[in-house]
Amino acid sequence: MNQPKPMLTMSQVMSKLAQRGISQEFRMNENCEMKFNDGDRNYKPEDLKILRSYRFEGDSNPDDNAVLYVAEDTDGNKGIIIDSYGADSNYPGDKFDDFIREIPVEESEEYNFENN
Repeated sequence: MNQPKPMLTMSQVMSKLAQRGISQEFRMNENCEMKFNDGDRNYKPEDLKILRSYRFEGDSNPDDNAVLYVAEDTDGNKGIIIDSYGADSNYPGDKFDDFIREIPVEESEEYNFENN
């Protein structure tokens, strides 16, 4: 009988992504502008695509939840987007959630670590 593999932690997923060269971050600033590594370019949702998403839930605290997205821009730059979810978010208001919902999703098996 096959035992299910334990779920990976966020740090394990980030380590596997870093091994594949993905360690940079897309982040929304205080002006609700999405930037790559605090660069000058201001991204719109259509400038990005989500290649994979991972959800993490804390063992001891239900408010300790996070989602990590692997994203790629139109120039081929790949990075991560991280947000906590549940009672608290990394970003105030709905701008971040609205932005994420508008990014096209093209799931890539390349970042499926469940079988690796």
